[in-house]
Amino acid sequence: MSWRDAEPLIRFACFAGILLLLALAELAVPRRRLACHRPMRWASNLGIAALNVLLIRFVLPMGAVGIAIKAETQGWGLFHSLPFPLWLATVLAIVILDFVIYLQHVMFHAVPVFWRLHMVHHADHDFDVSTGLRFHPLEALLSMGLKCAAVVLLGAPALAVLLFEAVLSASSLFSHANARLPLWLDRVVRFVFVTPDMHRIHHSTNAEETNSNFGFNFAWWDYLLGTYRAQPRQSHETMPIGLAQFPDERVERLPDMIALPFMGEAGDYPINRQLMRDDQAGENAACGVR
Repeated sequence: MSWRDAEPLIRFACFAGILLLLALAELAVPRRRLACHRPMRWASNLGIAALNVLLIRFVLPMGAVGIAIKAETQGWGLFHSLPFPLWLATVLAIVILDFVIYLQHVMFHAVPVFWRLHMVHHADHDFDVSTGLRFHPLEALLSMGLKCAAVVLLGAPALAVLLFEAVLSASSLFSHANARLPLWLDRVVRFVFVTPDMHRIHHSTNAEETNSNFGFNFAWWDYLLGTYRAQPRQSHETMPIGLAQFPDERVERLPDMIALPFMGEAGDYPINRQLMRDDQAGENAACGVR
C-alpha cells in the first residue's frame, strides 16, 4: 500500500497523537487557568470538528490531496509547467500554501459575512488545544474550497499537500495549546513558527489584539506584513478571551455554535469596521467635533 492509499490513516494518526500529547502538556504545565466547564467545551469542540470532517468528505470527497493527484495526472498548475525538481516544488508549495492560509485568515477578519462564520472560532471563552478544532462547518467547507483552488493553480505535488495538511493540523493544535513554554524557548521558536503565547493574543476580546498575529504555522507573514504583536496589553494569565458580545457560556454548546453566525452582533471586530471608525474619528478631530 502506497502513502497515497494510506493518506487518511496517516493524517488521523498524526492528528490523534499530537492532540493527545498537547492535552497531556496542558495538564502538566498549564499556561492559564481555564474558566469554563471543560467536559462541555471539549465535547462541543470535538463534535463540531467531527461534523466538519463528515461534511467535507461528503461535499469534497477527494480532499486536497485527491485534488492534487488529479491535477498531477492532468498536468494542471504552475509547477507542472516548470522544470522544478520534486523537492523544490514541495518546499515552495508548502510555503505558498501557508501564505494562502494567512491571507484567507485576514479575509475572514476583513469581510463581515465571513467574520460571522469565523466568530465561532473566536467566541470560545477559553484557549486550549480544542480551540484549534473549533470552526463553523461553512467556514471549514469554504476554507477547503479555497485550499483546493490554490492546489490546482499551483500544481502542488500531492506529497507537498499531504505534508502541508499534516503540518497545518499540527500547528493549529500547537498554536492553541494552553501549555507553558519557557520564555527563552518561546522567543526562539517564534522566529519561525507561531507559538501559543503569540497566537493567544489573537483571541483577546480587545479588537486591536484580535486583528493581529494571523499566522497559524509560519510566523514570517505577520512580521513581514505588519500584523505582528509581541505581547498583550494585559498578562497572558489575566487577558480576557473570546468576543465581548458573547459573554455567557451558551456559545460553548454545539447547537448554539452552529447558529452563532446567524444571531447576535458581529461587534467591532471586522477590520473594515475598525478602519471606518478610525477614519470617522480623524474626520471629527479635523472638524473640531468631539
